[in-house]
Order: sequence, then C-alpha cells, then structure tokens
Amino acid sequence: MLFPIRCFSCGKPLAHLWEKYKNEVESGRQPGDVLNDLGIRRYCCRRMFLTHVEYIDELITYEIQSRQKVIRR
Repeated sequence: MLFPIRCFSCGKPLAHLWEKYKNEVESGRQPGDVLNDLGIRRYCCRRMFLTHVEYIDELITYEIQSRQKVIRR
C-alpha cells in the first residue's frame, strides 16, 4: 500500500525519504548504498524500505473495475 509514515519499531519518521529512495534505486544504485546516503542506519528502519511493496495502483484498478460492474447491473 502506501509507505508508512514512521518506522514500526522505533518510531523514526521515514515517509519523507521514500520518493528519494525509490528514484535512486530505479536509477540503478544499490539499495544499501542509498539507505546509507539517506542516513538510515538502524536495522528496523532499513527493513521498512527494503521490504515495502507498492501495490496501491493495482488496488485502485480493482476498485474501478468493481464500480463498473455495479453500475452495469
């Protein structure tokens, strides 16, 4: 879904760094190097970035298809 605002374990604010992280990784940099540059040192906070899966776009598509089926009935 959406990237969490804070780390689940320590509570450090992280959401403001997500776009920077995503852009750097998509440009070809190693995730560990990007996290080091962003100052994310704790394991719990690194986990938030490394394990996050964005699937909000897929959910929105499903919601739109569901609404269209309801309208057709």
